[in-house]
Amino acid sequence: MKYGIILNTGSIDQLGDLAASAEQAGWDGVFYWDAVHVPDLDEMHDPWVALTVMAMRTSRVRIGGIVMAVPRHKPWIFARAATSVDHASHGRLVLPLGLGALDDTGMAGVNENTDIRDRAERFDETLDFLEKAWTARPFSVHGKHYTTAEMTFLPPPVQKPRIPIWIVGAWPREKSMQRVLRYDGLLPNKLKPEGGQEPVTPEDLRAMAEWVRERRGTLDGFDIVTEGKTAGLDPKAAAAVVRPWAEAGATWWTEAEWRGSYDALRRRVEQGPPTLD
Repeated sequence: MKYGIILNTGSIDQLGDLAASAEQAGWDGVFYWDAVHVPDLDEMHDPWVALTVMAMRTSRVRIGGIVMAVPRHKPWIFARAATSVDHASHGRLVLPLGLGALDDTGMAGVNENTDIRDRAERFDETLDFLEKAWTARPFSVHGKHYTTAEMTFLPPPVQKPRIPIWIVGAWPREKSMQRVLRYDGLLPNKLKPEGGQEPVTPEDLRAMAEWVRERRGTLDGFDIVTEGKTAGLDPKAAAAVVRPWAEAGATWWTEAEWRGSYDALRRRVEQGPPTLD
C-alpha cells in the first residue's frame, strides 16, 4: 500500500512547502486538484502550475491531479502540459482522469456541453490523442469532436511507454469499466441503479478489483486508488480505517479533507501517512 495526500488548499508557495513537508514526512504521493471555480471552497490554482511547483520542491514522491476533468481541456494543450510536468518532475507524474464534476462552475456554468455522453466521447478521443502524441512520431486525429493536422510532439514524456493513467471507473457500468482496462489504474466510483453516486465500500472495491483481474489476467502493475480520512495522531485507529481497503485490493490510499483549513492540512501532512505495521 502506498499513501498519498491531496493538497487542496493554500497559496502556490504554500503548496510547494506542503509538498516538501509531505515528502519528508514519508508520504508516497502528493496530489492537487483540477477545478476553475467551486462555490464555497478556498483559493485554487491552475493544476499544471501547482504540480510544477510541487515537482520542483520534491524529488521522490509521485505527483498528480485528482481528478483531472478531461472533457474541458483541449487534448493538444493537455498533452503538452502533462509532458512538461513529467519532465519537471523527472518522471514522477501520474494522471488520474475523469469526466469532471459538474459542481465546478468552470464546467457547468460557462456554456459547455455537460451531457454525459458528450463528455465521455471527448474523454475517449482525448485518451486516443494522448497515446498518439506521446509516441514522438507523426500523427493526426479525425474524431467526432477533435480533428487535427499532422503533428509530432517532442520531447516525449520521460516515462515509458507513456505517463501512467488512472481512470475513474463507474461501477457497474460496462463501458466505463472497459475504459479502465486499457490503462494503468482505477479510481473507484459507484452509481445507483436509478442514477447518481453512492459511497464505495471495501466490498464494492473487492468486486471491482476481481472484475479487472478476470479481464486483464493479472493486477500486476495496476493501481487501485481509494480515498478517505484518517486520524494522524492515532496510528491504531488510522490502520483500522485503511486495512479493509488494503485487504480488498487497494494499492493507494489518498488522504483527503476537502473542506478543511490550511493549518489543519499542514498538521496532517506533518503527522505522516497511516501505516498497517
